[in-house]
This record gives sequence, C-alpha cells and structure tokens, in this order.
Amino acid sequence: MKKIPDYLPQQVNSGRWVTAYTLFELRERLDSTRFVLPVCSLGTSYVDLAANVADDELLLPPLFHEAMTEELRDAMIARIRECFPLYKLAGDSAEHSNRLRVEMHDPRALPEVPRPNVLSFSVDTAVEEHGPHLPLSTDTVQSYSVLLKLEEEVDGCVAGEPVEYGHLTWGLPFGMSVDLTPELLTRYVTGYANAVLDWQRPETMYVVDVHGSIVHRKAIIAGLEQSRVDRWAFRWLHEPLIEFASERGDQHAGGVETSLVEQANPALIDDRWFPSRIADIEAGQMTLEKAVELTPDLRQFISYVEETGANGIVGRIRNYETLDGAAMFETMLSVARDDVRKLLNNSPNTGQHIAGDSPWERDKI
Repeated sequence: MKKIPDYLPQQVNSGRWVTAYTLFELRERLDSTRFVLPVCSLGTSYVDLAANVADDELLLPPLFHEAMTEELRDAMIARIRECFPLYKLAGDSAEHSNRLRVEMHDPRALPEVPRPNVLSFSVDTAVEEHGPHLPLSTDTVQSYSVLLKLEEEVDGCVAGEPVEYGHLTWGLPFGMSVDLTPELLTRYVTGYANAVLDWQRPETMYVVDVHGSIVHRKAIIAGLEQSRVDRWAFRWLHEPLIEFASERGDQHAGGVETSLVEQANPALIDDRWFPSRIADIEAGQMTLEKAVELTPDLRQFISYVEETGANGIVGRIRNYETLDGAAMFETMLSVARDDVRKLLNNSPNTGQHIAGDSPWERDKI
C-alpha cells in the first residue's frame, strides 16, 4: 500500500515528481527534461513509480486504471498532452507531445486494507503553476496538511490517494499547468469514488479541495453525486479564509497560499525568491481585474504574459506580511474536524455538500 507522505513533496525543486517544482524552475529545465505520465492501479507504490524513471525525467501524478474506462483514459491523456508542459492553442502547429511519455502499467490486484470509517482525499489542481516561489502542488500540500492531521486525530479516518487533476484556466497561459474540462473531471471523480468504494469499503467519504474555481468545485460535487457513494461530504477548505484572501485581492499564489505552504513545510518555498526577492515577485503579480478581463481569450492572455513577464501570481504577495499562517491553518482544520464529526454522527445536514459561493467572479473561469 502506498503512503501519502512518500508522494507529497518534502523539498521544493527536488525529487522525481514534477509537482515539487516551481514554474520558474521548470522553465529553466524544459529543454533538458522529459516528462512521464504513469497510468497504474490504485495502491501502486509511489516509491516504485519514481524509481523507474530516467535521470532526465520527471513524473506527472498518476492516473488510475480502476477510475477510468478506456475511452475516458484516452480523452484525459489527450487533454493532458494538450496542456502540458505548454498549452497548445487550437490551430497552433507547434507540437510538444514528444516531451511527454505515457507509461502504461498493467492493472494489478488491489491490496487488502483495513476498512476506514472515513476515507478522505483531495481533488486539487496539483499540476498548476504557483508563481516563481511555490511548487505546482501548492493546493495539494494545503489540503493534505489538513487531511493528515485529521488522520492523526480521528480514529478510523484515513487520508487516501489524491485525485491530482482538475479544472483551471489561469495557469494555462504560463505553462506547466493541466486543465481537465469539467466534463472529464466529473467523470473521473465518479470513477475514482466508485473504485475506492469497492476497494476500501469506507463507511463515509470526505472530499476536499483548496482550488478557487467554483466550476471545479461543482464538477467534483457532480461526480460524487453520480457515484455509488451514499454518505459523503465535500468542503472547499479556503471557504473560511475569504476575509484573508479574496476580500484582500489575494486569489492565487500570493500571501495566503505562501503563508499556508510555509505553515505546512517551509522547505517547499524557494528561498531564492521569497522573501529575499519579494519586491521582484510583487512587480510580476497580476490583479484579479486583469485576470478576469483576459480569461475569455486565452490567446490574448498568453500574449499579455509574454509581453509583460507576468509571473503567475494573481493576488498580493505582501498580504503575507499581515497574515498568521498557523491561525489560518487552524481555521481550516477546525471546519474539517466539524465536517468529519457530522459524517461520523450521520448528522441530518451531512448532505449539505459545501461548494461555497464564488467570492470573486471565478465562476467565469
């Protein structure tokens, strides 16, 4: 059985998983690095997957056989090729699929595991640029800082394998980001939920994310609603942090996420950039208003990024200076504790699956 800590990054810009690297570091390595997308069974060891790649290769998060039909698998692989490492606009002749190798592992019998009372996992956009100083997996890092704490605290609560692909738009113009369409995401979440239900037989499921797009969140909920799972709850973990994030104009890869990643593991922040070059980071950040203006036309968005040198942050990095990362983490954890308590107690409002309202017109992305 693979262990989540074997997969989560421990040091920025290190290891075999692309999700541990920053946008700027991957840009520097692009000409000398090939990428591998493993397709394997649930329960396949993350350590074994990482041991089988060449020195010049980095791994994308795996896709799981048990969660996909062949048709869905092929559609997801085609979409990942379209997005990574650089987004290919419709009509462009540039071909970059030779940078990505799909490694197809044979399906295998799933290992026997104890039945959890609560199986928790995240559905985050783990392949999403987060500026020059944070790793692609910034969202997953935040989610699992909460889920692993719940695993420690709550008897029978197990942090399961994450679903590492989701719907995004803002990352595409910068590269090193993967967007699954909402339709593909819903189908994959349904397949994944059914697969882990059959495998681990949990009494309940607790599903979270921190990614801001309400389209992403609604696609997750639709996938869970279409699954065979009877008792589940969903939580957008940033929902209780709106006063620190969106109300301060700090939506993506700015002060809030920097503070929360630092709280989870300070080694995941590239200290060549933060805090020593905070002024340079600030100079390249983008406002929410500009991002919303550019979102409907990705070609225009890409041109803007190329012309201005925007660094992938949509928000305010100096928001960090007035934030308490430990207090924000505790706020997320407190909400998650209450959600799990209600699940375990079969509370009547367990069915109120919290997608959260869009706090900044991100329903448009």
